[in-house]
Amino acid sequence: MFRIKDIVLFLACFVLTASSLTASAQSDMLVFTPQWTAQAQFAGYYVAEEMGFYREAGVKVRIEHPSATMPAMTRLRNNECQATTMQLCQALETVDGGIPLVNILQTSMNNAMVIVSARGKDPLTQKGARVGIWSVGFGQLALCMSNREHLDYEWVRFAQNVNLFVAGALDATLAMSYNEYYQLMQAGVEMTEGNVYRFCDHGYNVQEDGVYMTRDYYNSHKEQARRFAQASRKGWEWAAQHPEETLDIVMRYVEKAHIATNRTMQRLMLQEVLRLQVDRESKKREFRLRPDMVQKASRLMKENGMLKGEVTYESLTPDP
Repeated sequence: MFRIKDIVLFLACFVLTASSLTASAQSDMLVFTPQWTAQAQFAGYYVAEEMGFYREAGVKVRIEHPSATMPAMTRLRNNECQATTMQLCQALETVDGGIPLVNILQTSMNNAMVIVSARGKDPLTQKGARVGIWSVGFGQLALCMSNREHLDYEWVRFAQNVNLFVAGALDATLAMSYNEYYQLMQAGVEMTEGNVYRFCDHGYNVQEDGVYMTRDYYNSHKEQARRFAQASRKGWEWAAQHPEETLDIVMRYVEKAHIATNRTMQRLMLQEVLRLQVDRESKKREFRLRPDMVQKASRLMKENGMLKGEVTYESLTPDP
């Protein structure tokens, strides 16, 4: 017969083992936080989850979007997520600020930012204009351009929509070609070569979205990072081949998050995001960080006082 102390000892061992397994399972989980709310900008990651690509790669992934009070970069700093998406300029700023980052997957090969001017005017002729800029960041390249062109813009911060511009409170506004650009079109704003300035066409073609981890986390989870990146790339490649099925998946995420949008808007976004993934020179979807674009972004930001020193391509690569 079991003695009382044997039973107690058995139960204690059982609890310790269960706790150990739970902790292990949690430590194996990779929490991925895109830099914005649910939308087709992140379609490839949704596809990788829904189609089982992460599971096939042997990596446990949970996708958690940021909130107004807890943006993606804050979650990464607080270890509430292990990977996030961010634009190259934001990554350079973060590294320069003392947080080493590793780019494990680059999805954007081209810059999506535009300035849309009101009343059909050329944005470069409107010195001192009131121009909308995102309150959450992403405007580093615009600040560099306005300084170099001596435009002296008065920057007016907005949260996430184009209402200020449409209402006539702004002379111009920044927009992403896959997002606010289409919102402006749907609001009836006329888009012409005369009033739309595309950064990628004027010497500012700097890559945007990539997937980043802190270097500390990457160094201790290299295989997990590799598998996550590989499966995410597979998700994007599948999305490019199956756009309508991908939209079905995107809309499930959008509806679950109660995002005010529609399938037409998400289709336009997906088409543009996929177009931006194709390198202008090679005409291929390369999924790589380009050394020349890192150098260009670092030089521009340093010239404009946004970086204390140069941030190199090698400092962002997984195993320099």
